[in-house]
Amino acid sequence: MAENKEKLFSQFPPVSYETWKAKVDADLKGVPFEKKLVWRTNEGFSVQPMYRREDIADFKTTDSLPGEFPYVRGTRDNNHWLIRQEILPTDAAEANKVALDVLGKGVNSLGFTVKEPSVENLDILLKDIDIKEVEINLTTCPRKALDLAAALVEWLKARNLEKEFKGSINYDPLKRAFRHGADIDLKAVAAEAVGMIDMVADVPGLRCLAVNSDVLNNAGCYIFQELGYALAWGAQWMTLLTEAGVKPAVVAERIKFNMGVSSNYFMEIAKFRAARMLWAQIADQYQPISKADCKMALHAVTSRFNQTLYDAHVNLLRSQTEAMSAALAGVDSLTVTPFDVPYKTPDEFSERIARNQQHLLKEESHLDKVADPAGGSYYVETLTVSIAKEAWKLFLEVEENGGFFACVNDGEVQKAVNASAVKRHEDMARRKEILLGTNQFPNFNEFAQEKIEVGSSAAAEEATVKGEETAASCGCASGCAANPDKALNTERMASAFEVLRLSTEAAANRPKVFMLTIGNLAMRLARAQFSSNFFGCAGYEIIDNIGFNTVEEGIDAAVKANADIVVLCSSDDEYAQYAPEAYKLLDGRAEFVVAGAPACTDDLKAAGIENFIHVKSNVLETLREFNSRLLKK
Repeated sequence: MAENKEKLFSQFPPVSYETWKAKVDADLKGVPFEKKLVWRTNEGFSVQPMYRREDIADFKTTDSLPGEFPYVRGTRDNNHWLIRQEILPTDAAEANKVALDVLGKGVNSLGFTVKEPSVENLDILLKDIDIKEVEINLTTCPRKALDLAAALVEWLKARNLEKEFKGSINYDPLKRAFRHGADIDLKAVAAEAVGMIDMVADVPGLRCLAVNSDVLNNAGCYIFQELGYALAWGAQWMTLLTEAGVKPAVVAERIKFNMGVSSNYFMEIAKFRAARMLWAQIADQYQPISKADCKMALHAVTSRFNQTLYDAHVNLLRSQTEAMSAALAGVDSLTVTPFDVPYKTPDEFSERIARNQQHLLKEESHLDKVADPAGGSYYVETLTVSIAKEAWKLFLEVEENGGFFACVNDGEVQKAVNASAVKRHEDMARRKEILLGTNQFPNFNEFAQEKIEVGSSAAAEEATVKGEETAASCGCASGCAANPDKALNTERMASAFEVLRLSTEAAANRPKVFMLTIGNLAMRLARAQFSSNFFGCAGYEIIDNIGFNTVEEGIDAAVKANADIVVLCSSDDEYAQYAPEAYKLLDGRAEFVVAGAPACTDDLKAAGIENFIHVKSNVLETLREFNSRLLKK
């Protein structure tokens, strides 16, 4: 059989890259290869349309097996990740009830928020939960984290479970810095962190130093930024505590990375692979006891930044893609964010769906059966190295500027992440970045105002975008010394479009957009679809038409329909004739729009026509202008 295979392959001689390239160049007929087929990423490097064995010939990422240093292929020789669910109730008894229920539904990792740390509350919270089988992750106010650690250790020792426990305390002193722009007291943080490590010394499975780069992910940062900053954050913990006298191995085994995951499928797989590889090499520089101390403990959370209020079930597609990236990349545990988070507290249905998304990946797709299935892929290996290089540059930049905490205090981290978010919001406005159902292919007849709960992210973002946010709405009960200039902007990518559409819902009238389709059949249909999607993003009523024989017939139909906007949909060649005629016949009875950017645009503008929509239009700004003219309060 092997001999037959060799004969088969010999019939197909190797084809060089140059031969492939020549063939592609011929098919492109003069269009530059780099412009047409090479993708320039936001991460700072280009992605080629194809990769070959020689592209990864010199990569060291292919030299190890899963479970081997530097752990690019995983920290284990299997892919049995934990399915985690965040338990929303903060009342201990109610949270325990919910936890016991979901543990019978395939969950084996729990996340709790503890408002008042005490042994008594933990006794209620963890009642009847098998600590030997379930990972427990606890979050509280950073100022109460040490109290929580003390209570948890006491609770575990009273039951002889300190050696059995697996989980974390989410001690994150940067929470107020990112949310409100507050400064970090490095000496106080170091003292508290040392106290935390001393407190949990007898519980080897408890990680208590958080690296919450998912916060940056949800603020709209790019992939290389999340990775670079996460590495710098982790290195800051290592430096801060080893300088305080804590052994490197002790610090390393207490750090927990909580990273976000976006819908950029292959790039996210590569990000997690690069994360383990780079962290292993960073941790190794602190000279821990063994290479095993350099393993990254990695939890992933699907993104909120790209979740939407409108067409919210599309969030399921986004989070499923994200969950697949994380699972295939070999994360240790995973939380799938419920699809309805943007507008309400997740209910039993949405939480069940979120759990089942992971069950599908395990029980039906069997993604837990193979460790690092992407290993050896020319494409993924190249992405891994490329992302690692860009993240490493950022890591070194942060280190040169005094370390992660210093850069947060200076506001440089927030400034860089916010700049990326601004760029992504601009790309969203121009439809260079697409959110299905929001800025492309919206459901014209969907209404969302009634489903928004008070206090949801959609409600908060609407107030922020409208400039109605108050000091009370920032969520800081203690009246923090907020510095908005140094805070992260956590508006979702869809927020501005959603505010626009909600304002349409709240208005006394819903503008009608009439498609005056005429002339060339293919062009009028294509432009009517484009225009329908364009104005549908504002929630306007769309009146489409098959076509009219004359401009006059179309204008009469538009006036009869009480249209607020008339969009002329035809070909570029025909606009020179149809547009001036339609504009004159309409005579100001509605807004007049030409769909496209024809060569005769200047002539049409000279005739008084002002509105043109096309693929280069800023959809958001254009629709805001129409809203300001058309909506009646």
